[in-house]
Parts: sequence; structure tokens; C-alpha cells
Amino acid sequence: MNGFLPVLLMFALGATLLILLVGVVGFAAGGRFNSRFGNILMRWRVVAQAVAIALLGLFMLFGAT
Repeated sequence: MNGFLPVLLMFALGATLLILLVGVVGFAAGGRFNSRFGNILMRWRVVAQAVAIALLGLFMLFGAT
């Protein structure tokens, strides 16, 4: 489990960063993309961020031994 949890954590952090970057670029571009996907991307970012925080907590709980 020690090798699997950090990989999941890195995947969740990468997904959060990717969603954030797409959202910021879409917001900067504005227009139809932002009006259609801006709110959806924000919700997915919050979910990905919550998963990353939960995995970080598990990593700290089980990885500290």
C-alpha cells in the first residue's frame, strides 16, 4: 500500500491542476466555452481537490509508519 497511495495522490493532484488550468484558460478566453463549461469545470475541480485532500490524509495516516 505504501507504493500505491502516493501514485493515487499524484494522479489526483495532477487532475486538479489540469482541471484548474483548463478552467483558467477557458475563463480568460471567455465566450461560448466559458459560458458552457466554466461552472462544470469548477465543480469537477472541487471534487478532484477533495479527493486529493482525502488521499493526502490517508497517506499521512498510513504512510507515517
